[in-house]
Amino acid sequence: MDEVRETSAWVASRSSHVIVDSSGIEKVVNTIDSIPKVEWDFEGIHYFDNGPLTVQYLFVLDAMNFCFWPDKDLNYDDLASGLKAALQKDKSAFDADRLQKYTGPQLRELLNWPRPLPLEDERVRLLHEVGIELERSFDGKASNLVEQCGKSAMNLVALVARHFPGFRDHSVYKGRQVFLYKRAQIFVADLWGAFGGQGYGEFKDISSLTIMADYIVPAVLQQLGILKFSPTLASTIEASGEICPGTEEEVELRACSIHAVEKMRELISVKSGRQVLSVELDLWLWASGVQSESLKHHRTLSIYY
Repeated sequence: MDEVRETSAWVASRSSHVIVDSSGIEKVVNTIDSIPKVEWDFEGIHYFDNGPLTVQYLFVLDAMNFCFWPDKDLNYDDLASGLKAALQKDKSAFDADRLQKYTGPQLRELLNWPRPLPLEDERVRLLHEVGIELERSFDGKASNLVEQCGKSAMNLVALVARHFPGFRDHSVYKGRQVFLYKRAQIFVADLWGAFGGQGYGEFKDISSLTIMADYIVPAVLQQLGILKFSPTLASTIEASGEICPGTEEEVELRACSIHAVEKMRELISVKSGRQVLSVELDLWLWASGVQSESLKHHRTLSIYY
């Protein structure tokens, strides 16, 4: 996770399309009395049985938790609740051997979705990858993966990235590798939230997580005046134009978001004496964004967020 912070700061120090505004951070922090505690699963959309099957569900969910916007009717809630319903109907739906065999039409049927999913072939490929590697290295169970991390969020992110290439959220920016790890981190955060920091969700270093750099958080930070976009980037986003993955603009949007929230967290600590987790700030910002119908986010076809 130090690599995520360090490389994001490196990008922010050299970025030209996205600027982190320190005065904007200070203004926002000065208006914060406390960070609202956003409860995990506050809408009841997730499967939870307090055991290994919940871990399996969350890993499958986060393997496919990316790129909803090409279908204007599809969102994260549809994926989470669709997988929940499938598991309630058939407890073996996410067994490792079955994950290796799903086709696109079968995935749609599983989710009760009437048409092809955005990046459907990639979602199917990643399901297969998860099934194959869980069976090969973890006796088919994501709970065994979690048990190997020694209650360390950092270790679990590293384990996931090492064993499952589809979670290796890296980019190259101006000749340097940048580490972002959105979906690997959100798996850890989901475990922590679902299990209330106990059992499979107990991590001694949960503070090591950064925010999960996605579509929503950069847009919220821009709306708050914490991020400033170049006129060209702002007009592309406003016009719903696509931004290719790995371009300077796309990497800056995500890396600068991570760096800005780290600066927010540090300033809140200095001003209030309270330690705030980046994952708490992420939940707060994300929840604010999804409730804003007018929010315009950048559009990138990517498996990483």
